[in-house]
Amino acid sequence: MPSKFVSNKDETVRLFENPILEALSHVHPVMPFVVYVPITLLLMIMSWHMSLVTMIAYFIAGTLFWTLFEYILHRFVFHYEPKTGWGKRFHYFTHGIHHDYPKDSTRLVMPLGVSLPLAGLLYLPFFLFANPWGNIFFAGFLIGYMVYDGMHFAVHHMQFSGRIGRYMQAYHMKHHFQDDHKSFGVSSPLWDKIFSTMPEETHQQ
Repeated sequence: MPSKFVSNKDETVRLFENPILEALSHVHPVMPFVVYVPITLLLMIMSWHMSLVTMIAYFIAGTLFWTLFEYILHRFVFHYEPKTGWGKRFHYFTHGIHHDYPKDSTRLVMPLGVSLPLAGLLYLPFFLFANPWGNIFFAGFLIGYMVYDGMHFAVHHMQFSGRIGRYMQAYHMKHHFQDDHKSFGVSSPLWDKIFSTMPEETHQQ
């Protein structure tokens, strides 16, 4: 379990002169849980007519699907190298700043102004075409997202004493400080292992 919170306020950086845009670019790391836990519970309640075994199976499938989505998003979107000026600015805003200032605690999770519309777009095909299992599948997907956000904050801002925590922290730090073409998973190394993007060694420190 994490044993110590590490303050990193000195790495907070200003992106925008406009105070409204600047405020929107920051998000407290607890906010995804405040917003998405009630939505996840609602989706589970909407699926309560299904058998418990079926619910569990689709919930696990949705969580597993998140880990693949996370890997693809991080590898092919966040680490895409744009050629145009506006593309480079957009990339810096969405992910580049995190690599330049990895201890900026208010830019570790996606702003709600981005994540909520994106979640709505991702949910739409499940709502339209995947009933009755779409709701519980998407509930698992959202749980995966929250685990990702929580894990991402923890590996940057907490110190771990447990074996798994130390492994995940070392695994992610290799992405930041050794080779950003490896270790694209954050909540799980599964897809890095499958697609051969694991770092050479991940030591437990």
